[in-house]
Amino acid sequence: MPEWMNNQVLGSTIGQYATALGIILGAYIAKKLFAYLFIKTILPLAQKTKREIDDRFFACLQKPAEFLIFLIGLFIAIKVLQLPAEPFDFDKLATALLKALVIFDIAWFLFNMVDSVDHYLSKWAERTKSTLDDHLVPLLRKSLRIFIVFMAGLMAIQSFGYPITGVLASLGIGGLAIALAAKDTVSNIFGSLNILFDRPFQVGDWIKANDMEGTVEEIGFRSTKIRTFAKTLISVPNNIVANLALDNYSRMPKRRISLTVGVSYDATPKQMRAAISRIRELLKTHPAIDQEFFLVNFTGFGASSLDIMVYCFTTTTVWGEFLEAREDLCLKIMDTLAELGLEIAFPSTTVYLRKDDAETAEAIPEKKLLQTSSSLSDNQG
Repeated sequence: MPEWMNNQVLGSTIGQYATALGIILGAYIAKKLFAYLFIKTILPLAQKTKREIDDRFFACLQKPAEFLIFLIGLFIAIKVLQLPAEPFDFDKLATALLKALVIFDIAWFLFNMVDSVDHYLSKWAERTKSTLDDHLVPLLRKSLRIFIVFMAGLMAIQSFGYPITGVLASLGIGGLAIALAAKDTVSNIFGSLNILFDRPFQVGDWIKANDMEGTVEEIGFRSTKIRTFAKTLISVPNNIVANLALDNYSRMPKRRISLTVGVSYDATPKQMRAAISRIRELLKTHPAIDQEFFLVNFTGFGASSLDIMVYCFTTTTVWGEFLEAREDLCLKIMDTLAELGLEIAFPSTTVYLRKDDAETAEAIPEKKLLQTSSSLSDNQG
């Protein structure tokens, strides 16, 4: 080696620095070579098996394994450098940093594995009849990831010489302040648990609460997301949702149709009885009308019509299908009334005029009634 490579810089020779740099470069090349061999050999072998679990396992392992090879090269390079311990222990710091990176690498692998666990739990939840597990799976995924990150952070702190017990004690001292600051978050978490276990609604349900109405898209730890019919997204904290009075339209076994059909006063009692009978028969034979309960009755004398109440339920709860059934029923009622020679009444006013003129008293009775519409002018009277 040339003499100048024996010169020392920060306790290590230039030759040691060059060797360490070569080791790091070699580790980087080994990392790339491993990635190439992994993709070309290991993954194809895993794909030949019938099970999917090994494919997911190796997919989760690939990147952390590549990073581990590079960390091994860093470790060898640090040992070659022989970092000084005085006036500052650089070797201890570098070793602690490497330990923290190894912990990070393992946590990375476990973090990736959570996706595989979530995949199989989701498939299992789809096979069950209950919808509770469908909501618990995303919460379990988030909880596992938070736990892995938290434990990795504690272990990384311990690698730098700080005992975990001391860290936990310090967290306990500041726990009250944290609890006060996070009280809304904690209440939202308990609110989400109340929603999951009480199940007032689930993802995909059409709900209404106060001024909010739409379809539930997601039930998270903190909030519930509702997609309105205007396609806007509302995020409501779970502690608020859990205390609201909700209308869950998706839980309706059937949808109601309530109509008041106004027939003009020209109708005779015989025509009214025929109309009521025909409408009842129409409901009995309509495929979209639930046969368990319906009502058709002449309910009274309105201001400008004879009122027939039609009260029934559709067999479908889907909004579009309900509207189609209601439309078809209304049109068939119109056809029925037309066949009977009846007219649907519209708002009108009857004005009675009395003439007391002495000159016309003999030619006109004392009280003459003229029926006019509300749009008659004075000169037409």
